[in-house]
Amino acid sequence: MKFLRDLKKNAIFLFMVLPGVCWFILFFYIPVLGNVVAFQDYRISGNGFFDSILNSEWVGFDNFKFLFQSSDAYIITRNTLLYNIGFILIGLIFAVAIAIIFSEMRSTKLVKVYQTTTLFPYFLSWVIISFFVYAFLSPDKGLFNNILTSIGLEPINWYNQPVYWPFILLFLGIWKGLGYNSIIYYATIMGIDPTYYEAATVDGATKWQKIRYVTLPQLAPLVTVLTILAVGNIFRADFGLFYQIPKNSGTLYNVTQVLDTYVYNGISGTGDIGMAAAAGLYQSVVGCILVVTTNLLARRIDKDSALF
Repeated sequence: MKFLRDLKKNAIFLFMVLPGVCWFILFFYIPVLGNVVAFQDYRISGNGFFDSILNSEWVGFDNFKFLFQSSDAYIITRNTLLYNIGFILIGLIFAVAIAIIFSEMRSTKLVKVYQTTTLFPYFLSWVIISFFVYAFLSPDKGLFNNILTSIGLEPINWYNQPVYWPFILLFLGIWKGLGYNSIIYYATIMGIDPTYYEAATVDGATKWQKIRYVTLPQLAPLVTVLTILAVGNIFRADFGLFYQIPKNSGTLYNVTQVLDTYVYNGISGTGDIGMAAAAGLYQSVVGCILVVTTNLLARRIDKDSALF
């Protein structure tokens, strides 16, 4: 009876969350059953998905073996990890710095202008950005090569020179998400109790000391939570960034090939759905383990900053 009373009491709130619950069930929980494909030599039949599963041969962990015994396994794992670590650490530093700068500005109109300017790239697709990048890096008509030739230097064939691309990809990945991430931190800074800053002013604190001893400690819980969530995706790469921007150039694979693009190229070449499912399941399991491990470490340092 108590359950029915609580249900009736909170009926309006349950109806509010019902669309979100249905969305999670349809697009997250039901598709989990499809992970069985990772352990099969999946072959599509004309009688539907479930019939294809029932009639496909079980191969156990062979799909995972194919993924990790590949000669490119070290390269794609190294690239995926290092790029994501760079995005997390460098992106965090710049996002917090930009948020603090915005919070210190006295003109709210200028803050809105700068926020809109930094947020705009977040809404652009990597396909569109790839055309802008090509306008700068085109071997014959690119802006950078025109500048180099105008000062008497030799043009660079950017799409055949791997040495430049780690910096290009890191820059673009951080640049695209910088505005969105900085707004999250800016909103948190705006929610800090102003009495903390007033007390610091009375004590004679400088601007930097206020940032160091008031702003940054207040941001620490949010930074911890967002970092934990980001670590959970450390084995996932932004497909658009690593596929569209370098134009899937084979000569750049050593520095641009990540797990997602490797799987895509493998599927487009062989049509092996089982191997793709194995890669996705591997990313999800490792991501879950990393989230739980990182959260446990955060709890040991500061219980209030942990995700759960």
